Amino acid sequence: MAAPLPSPDMPPALVARHGSCSLLTPDGEVLTLAAEEAVRELRAWPAPLVVHAPLTARRLGLPPLPQPTPWLDLLELFTFVLPGRTIPPTVRGLAQALDLDDARIGAAEADLLPELADILLDRAAALRMTPAGEDMAALAIRMDRAGWAWGGSVLAALGAAHPLPPEALQPGDAIRVWRRLPRWEDTAPRPAPANHPVSAADARRRLGEMLGPQAESRAGQADFAGAASAAFAPRLVRGDPHMVLAEAGTGTGKTLGYVAPASLWAERNGGAVWISTYTRHLQRQIEGELSRLYPDPAVRRRHVVLRKGRENYLCLLNMEEAVNMAGSRGGPSGAIIGLSLVARWAGATADGDLLGGDLPGWFGDLFGRGLLAGIADRRGECIHGACPHYQRCFVEHSIRRAREADLVIANHALVMAQAAWHAMDGESGADEDNIPTRYVFDEGHHVMDAADSAFSTELSGLEAAELRRWLLGAEGARSRARGLKRRLDDLVVGQPRLEAPLEAVLQAAHALPPPGWSARLADALHPVLEPVPQAGEDEAMPALAGPVPAAPVLADATLPNPCEWMLHLLARQVLARSRANEPGHTGHRGGAIECDLHPLSDALPAAAAALARALDRLAVALRTLVERLLERLEDDTGDLDSATRERIEAAVRTLRRRALSRVEGWVAMLRAIGGPEDGPGGMAERGTPQHIDFIRLDRREGQRPGEQDVGLHRHWLDPTIPFAAVLAAPAHGILTTSATLRDENGRGDGDEAERAWEAAEARTGASHLPSPALRAAVASPFDYRRQSRAFIVNDVAHDDIGALAGAYRTLFQAAGGGGLGLFTAISRLRAVHQRLSRPLEDAGIPLYAQHVDGMDNATLVDIFRSEANSCLLGTDAMRDGVDVPGRSLRLVVFERVPWPRPDILHRERRTHLSRGQPGEYDDRIARLRLRQAFGRLIRSSSDRGVFVLLDRRAPSRLLSAFPEGVAVRRAGLGEVARDMESFLRGHENGEDGFPPSPSFTS
Repeated sequence: MAAPLPSPDMPPALVARHGSCSLLTPDGEVLTLAAEEAVRELRAWPAPLVVHAPLTARRLGLPPLPQPTPWLDLLELFTFVLPGRTIPPTVRGLAQALDLDDARIGAAEADLLPELADILLDRAAALRMTPAGEDMAALAIRMDRAGWAWGGSVLAALGAAHPLPPEALQPGDAIRVWRRLPRWEDTAPRPAPANHPVSAADARRRLGEMLGPQAESRAGQADFAGAASAAFAPRLVRGDPHMVLAEAGTGTGKTLGYVAPASLWAERNGGAVWISTYTRHLQRQIEGELSRLYPDPAVRRRHVVLRKGRENYLCLLNMEEAVNMAGSRGGPSGAIIGLSLVARWAGATADGDLLGGDLPGWFGDLFGRGLLAGIADRRGECIHGACPHYQRCFVEHSIRRAREADLVIANHALVMAQAAWHAMDGESGADEDNIPTRYVFDEGHHVMDAADSAFSTELSGLEAAELRRWLLGAEGARSRARGLKRRLDDLVVGQPRLEAPLEAVLQAAHALPPPGWSARLADALHPVLEPVPQAGEDEAMPALAGPVPAAPVLADATLPNPCEWMLHLLARQVLARSRANEPGHTGHRGGAIECDLHPLSDALPAAAAALARALDRLAVALRTLVERLLERLEDDTGDLDSATRERIEAAVRTLRRRALSRVEGWVAMLRAIGGPEDGPGGMAERGTPQHIDFIRLDRREGQRPGEQDVGLHRHWLDPTIPFAAVLAAPAHGILTTSATLRDENGRGDGDEAERAWEAAEARTGASHLPSPALRAAVASPFDYRRQSRAFIVNDVAHDDIGALAGAYRTLFQAAGGGGLGLFTAISRLRAVHQRLSRPLEDAGIPLYAQHVDGMDNATLVDIFRSEANSCLLGTDAMRDGVDVPGRSLRLVVFERVPWPRPDILHRERRTHLSRGQPGEYDDRIARLRLRQAFGRLIRSSSDRGVFVLLDRRAPSRLLSAFPEGVAVRRAGLGEVARDMESFLRGHENGEDGFPPSPSFTS
């Protein structure tokens, strides 16, 4: 049996809910108390057992707990004993992970926590005589010294005490996990893939092999696999890829449908197919599906690689610096405890992915997001071959595995960035990834949004200050930022031809905003700006306290830095032209204030020209440094070892991608300020601009309250143009698929169907390719007429938060939980949650919320999936791509019609891309979003669910968003709740055949 818990008496145990608690007293009595009563009792007792201490403290209304926390958090113990496993951070989730049956879990009250602690300590004791036990003992001693609440219990379970035997792993070495990780070894480059086709029949056969004879038969899945095989035919003309647009209704099984031809092509041709999706959560979801193709995890690891940007992975050099810095302080240290748990995880992880991988998503909640940010390469300072941990680097392992893999699962942002980098570096430029010839874009309806982000340009205070910090380092601040000179010193020292341009770069970088720019901007704009609560996507947005003064915010003589002066002028213009000071007006795009760049304020052209000259000097210095590094590669070929060559190549890539391309984009944008209003390359003679230029002022992540960021933004009017040119045209074949490619459900005539396909081609870039895309559509196999109901509630006031919260409460309680509440604004979500949490908890329905509970989206979805009667509130991220089959999701409630946000980008695109029908352009976006939201509801043939829209203003022309067979009925809230309850109860009682609601109504 495990060692006793650290308190001489049994510690209390606590499960906090919204407003009430389940409390196990030291005497063994289970009480249900109000939060205030529980806090009073805890003051007299030892530190309690809890699950997720920070969330528990928030629910009790307590301030943030100190680090290290005195509370006995079972999640910390779980991470220590069972590293590399993710679980929902709830009592039920932990109990299920430890194999307790549902009868024992029951209502998951506080009396269950001591049993869970005993199980975990028993499992630690079982590892005592294993290599893992040696590692755990050494780490536990280090953590115990740092004040870990579990230290004494874990050491007793492991039978360990300080000092350890000399031959054993010592505490100081155990946390230095980078010394024990495996090394990668280089292999010969992979030859270019062959071009053998995959026929539709071949794809169907492979699909059948993956599914096996016992698998559920899904109508249309084989048809989808056959259609997808066309993307893997040999390319006939350079620049003209095979493009397949395949819409696959929910439940088709499209993942295995495209994996069938993709995996077959990869095997036959010795190449990799890159599968791209929109979010990290969906990447893991696709990876899980591939167990059908490669049941053996070791085989799957050889053939399948999940790729993300460097900032997602543990950086061993940053980890070493963080350990050294935390260890130098001595005494209690929450950082040492967190880093020790990271070290324990690093020895067990599959790929070192800190975000969305096998490190639980709630880990950052326990120890602060700053800990994870500090040990990832978030600052873009990787020194590649100069790093002492280079051959153990998780990112480098992933890159090298991807070179040999058959299937690489990436995300849209990385795939587009990689294609742009390859175009920038040129065919001769070394790249860390082999550029694929075949792509699958899952969640293809997001391609345009991803391209918009990838190919836009932003000259803002934060972006420019970040580049300055990347070039110059910390500049005296308490930071581990290294700066370019420190990163390249070993490559350029003693090389005058390299030292001179490096020095020129560092001098020119002083044109970028120096430290303190944001505070100075806030001071200069005060009292013009004051944060006030507004409805929108943020807690507060800047609003005008009074009229904008006619005089400049600062005199030019007091602000010599050209970039900072430009930022002040941009802020002045956006404030002067914003409507944010008008009563009832709210901002757009996350609470930001925007205005058009043109017409320009008087001082802006001169400031832009001065900044363009300063940045051009930086660009010239950067280009010179890059050119001379490449010259050294060529001139010193015989003298450079392979490690130094790789270092130089990596330095060139990084300088081009992180600095030079950004500065050149800024210069081009600034020089266009004095030109035609549609920017360079525009099509003024036809009245259609190529770019959209505007100014935005907002508060960004990482800034203190009251501080603002301001920036000049340039977006492509149609971002699929660069997507098609940079990524699609060089490829040989592309499959773009989604359940919502088209705004059409087969109800219209032939002309309407053709218009729906043309709109889909425009959103995916297919319309910019030489040959037309192959179109395919496979209907959902679900019987929506029997499995679902849809309602529009017509008696809830849309602008009354109290009425809105009451409607959610009524519907969630009628369904008995299992509800997903969707919102178009964070402010409304928070306001409803505040009114809703206590009544639902009193009804036995746990409530969780994005932007409230302090947990990442994947963790919230895991909780929602595991708690069959819980409810979850969320925004866009919960509307797209969430897969929760079964009873855990039986109700979707949307607070209002998801119209597009009426910002400058949307205004210009609806004007120029709507083909003269701006209203229809808006309707199409809203219908596609409604289809995505409805798609969360029915995920298997046994599911039953109800969709409710709480917007009585919803026009009937949007109702075609719902699948054929779904009848949408307008009714009062009470009637909707009764009908929904009857429908769902009938399903649970095994009844079926409910009469459908009346057909579509106006």
